[in-house]
Amino acid sequence: MIQIDALPAFSDNYIWLLQDTAKRHCAVVDPGDAQPVLDWLEANPGWELKDILITHHHHDHVGGVAELKRATGARVSGPASEHIPGRDLALEDNAQVTVLGLTFEVLAMPGHTLGHIAFYTAQTPTPVLFSGDTLFAGGCGRLFEGTPAQMHNSLERLAALPDATEVYCAHEYTLSNLRFAKAVEPSNSDVLARLEEVTRLRADERITLPSSIGLERLTNPFLRTAETSVKQKADEWKGHSNEGQAAVFAALRSWKDGF
Repeated sequence: MIQIDALPAFSDNYIWLLQDTAKRHCAVVDPGDAQPVLDWLEANPGWELKDILITHHHHDHVGGVAELKRATGARVSGPASEHIPGRDLALEDNAQVTVLGLTFEVLAMPGHTLGHIAFYTAQTPTPVLFSGDTLFAGGCGRLFEGTPAQMHNSLERLAALPDATEVYCAHEYTLSNLRFAKAVEPSNSDVLARLEEVTRLRADERITLPSSIGLERLTNPFLRTAETSVKQKADEWKGHSNEGQAAVFAALRSWKDGF
């Protein structure tokens, strides 16, 4: 059985820590800072860091990789088309990588960055997705390198995963994302209920993750571009009709950028 916990980093990042409690082996996803991981290893003697998984090249995801590799000798796996410090295994779309006995499928996710990847496995009791900065709880990443069409296609690929899939994204952005979702769909009862719950969690400084694909399909406007009400709001904001779901997505993303 693999246990997954969050190690907070910076102001709103999460470094995901996977633990094989039987072997006392662990792995981390997107360690932008080495210290939270080193602190955990020091507080849990006898554990070995075996793997470091990287979704994309931004510093808040790779900043701690070199130090962790020096300290532990952990294998570094990341996107083939991006510069990842200390990378041992370069991963392309549809590749597979085995971590702590679990086989993860690599999914190309161009949009936030061009080489962004996600990691998905169905070998856990509930499927697990590490989505990096592509799919957030209630939202999605900004477009720094890719096009709206690329990001929309990436999100559609994730939306097709099983509803039960647990979504482990890299930032605590849920509350602000759901405030935007409410602006897009003010009558969506699922959005309103989730916003109320997340507001309560954050008031107690509690984590809002993981999410699930099913919940995102109900409440995340960036996965709901086919909904008439979402298109109407995007058209209203743009001042003209957005033809096609990618255009609706582009309108929503530009609206969110200034929200």
